[in-house]
Amino acid sequence: MTRTLLISCSGPDRVGVVAALTGRLFDLGLNLGDTSFAVLGTAFEFNAIAETSTDIQNADVAAALETLDELQGCTLDVSEFRYDTRHTETARRTHRIRVSGGDQPGLIARLTEAFVEFDANIVRLNSQHHVAGGRQIYTTHFDVALNPDRAEACLAAVSNTAQQLQLECSWEDI
Repeated sequence: MTRTLLISCSGPDRVGVVAALTGRLFDLGLNLGDTSFAVLGTAFEFNAIAETSTDIQNADVAAALETLDELQGCTLDVSEFRYDTRHTETARRTHRIRVSGGDQPGLIARLTEAFVEFDANIVRLNSQHHVAGGRQIYTTHFDVALNPDRAEACLAAVSNTAQQLQLECSWEDI
């Protein structure tokens, strides 16, 4: 019988975290499915679903990961993944949208309201502060699933919202 686990880990970012985690999961006989990794400030966050046909217990997976030097000081959770691992149509990315400019409170909330109006699903979101030309810039990338019949209108609404917030907006088909 195949089981699907959710492995979540966060802690101080350091070189080799992904290699250590994925290598140990492979050694344990787990097959990775959807996986994400992000640096958040000086920390990292790793999430993955992994299938196993062995009778390894969640606590044993966690214990094996906790022995890794790269995970010292990290928070780790291994639990059953109780959802279907297959993507539905609303999880298939159709567009990548980039919005960039000065940071302001509520920026992501305002932008994402436009997606809701057009039944668009955010599949992945990544935001980051950086300095460009001596100025603090906040850039957000949205990977979204847009209904083909409403994509043009949704993109126009997101672009208009970005302009109201004095932000640059661009997109590409995926």
